[in-house]
Amino acid sequence: MEPNHEQTQEEIYRLVKENNKMLHGMRRNAFLGGVFKVIFWIALIVAPIWFYQIYLSPVVDSMLQSINQIGGASATAQSQFTELQNALKKFQSQIPTVFQPK
Repeated sequence: MEPNHEQTQEEIYRLVKENNKMLHGMRRNAFLGGVFKVIFWIALIVAPIWFYQIYLSPVVDSMLQSINQIGGASATAQSQFTELQNALKKFQSQIPTVFQPK
């Protein structure tokens, strides 16, 4: 009975070592998976911000500057048109007989 008992203990010891090795591997894989998951989510959040700062920000700034210039030109044209209307009214008031409706 002694050899069988010795063989059983060796088998149990081998299974315990194998189980321990497998559990350590699972723990290591879970830790690395968590680290990679955190890195993935950080990259997913940071990448669009970085992309905007590097590539889109100069384009958006240039577009806003162009829009502001167009708005300034529009305001200038509006003021010139108003001045033209005032000049036309002044001209009409000076020559009333030419522009009177019949």
